[in-house]
Amino acid sequence: MENINKNSNFKVSVLTLFPEVFPGPLGVSLIGNALKNKIWELNLIDIRNFAKDKHRSVDDTPYGGGAGMVMRPDVIDSALKSIPDFKGRRICLTPRGRRLNQKKVKKLSKEEGLVLLCGRYEGIDQRVIDYYEFDEISIGDYVVTGGETAAIVLLESIIRLLPDVLGGKGTLNEESFSDNSLIEYPQYTKPRDWNGINVPEVLISGDHGKIKDWRNKQRVEITKIRKLDT
Repeated sequence: MENINKNSNFKVSVLTLFPEVFPGPLGVSLIGNALKNKIWELNLIDIRNFAKDKHRSVDDTPYGGGAGMVMRPDVIDSALKSIPDFKGRRICLTPRGRRLNQKKVKKLSKEEGLVLLCGRYEGIDQRVIDYYEFDEISIGDYVVTGGETAAIVLLESIIRLLPDVLGGKGTLNEESFSDNSLIEYPQYTKPRDWNGINVPEVLISGDHGKIKDWRNKQRVEITKIRKLDT
């Protein structure tokens, strides 16, 4: 099995206007246990704490006109400079970024850590993104209210690949998109007959060769169908 990150401690800093969103789903189940066991660390930075005025303003109107407000580069700059040991890949979650995939997830899981910037409103001043060489990443061709949701998706996909997080549960090399972008085969458990629908006979045959062939064929066929649907 290909692994993953050899570091015992994966440090994540998240810059956000809504730190109360975290850890959210990242605080439960296997990912949450990994957080409690310090396999990974979460450092939350409230961008609003670095505002320059008494109103704690973090955004302003866009140059060139247009709807909405844009997050200020000077405020984000101050927030970034507050991070101790400013290390790790810097990522800005934005719909205009490169689309996230499993290949990218595996690559990021080998980093020492991550610095995630969660956008809000109409977006973030491009100058601070370029200056700090942020990778711009999107979780799909759709728009959500803020980057926090995308950050949680990104982190869960990465952290589950870290050593000792799954604790031997699951086979990472057979999951969806882990091999040539194929989707995982369907799974079945007891009861054998449910609502008149039976488990495929090959899965109870005891013939491991036939089971492996069936699963491989299922992965190919399902991938073809799902890709045609997109």
